[in-house]
Amino acid sequence: MKPTERLVLDTSAYSHLRAGHSEVLEFVTSAAVVVLPVTVLGELEAGFELGSRTEENRRVLAEFLSEPFVSVLSVTNTTVGYYARIFTALRRAGTPIPINDVWIAAATMECNGHLLTFDRDYRRVEELDHTLLEVA
Repeated sequence: MKPTERLVLDTSAYSHLRAGHSEVLEFVTSAAVVVLPVTVLGELEAGFELGSRTEENRRVLAEFLSEPFVSVLSVTNTTVGYYARIFTALRRAGTPIPINDVWIAAATMECNGHLLTFDRDYRRVEELDHTLLEVA
C-alpha cells in the first residue's frame, strides 16, 4: 500500500474504520488528509437515525471530524460537473450506480482524492482513483 495524499472515505470505509478493520486503519494512518464527502455524512446520519446508538454514533463521528487531518467536502459547481459526466457515462454504458455513489465519486474526483471503499459499484467509474477492499 502506497501512502495517499488525500484519502476519501465512503460510508462503507468509515463503518469499517469504526469496526477497527486493519486495512482501513492502515490507509487512514498513512494519509496526509482524510476526507468525507457531505453525501457520506448524510448516509451516516440516516443510519444513525435508524440505529439504536444514535447519540453515541454522532459523538464518535464529531470527534473524528474534529481531527486536524480530517475535512468534509461540500458540493460545489465543480462537483456538479463531475457528477453530470459520471452519471451520463454510466447511463450511456447501461451501467448506472446508486445516485449517492455518483456524488461521492464526483467529490473524490474534484479533490483529486483516492477513494477507499468496500462497494464494487465504484469499479464502473472509469476515471476514479480508488481501492476496493474485501470484507474478510
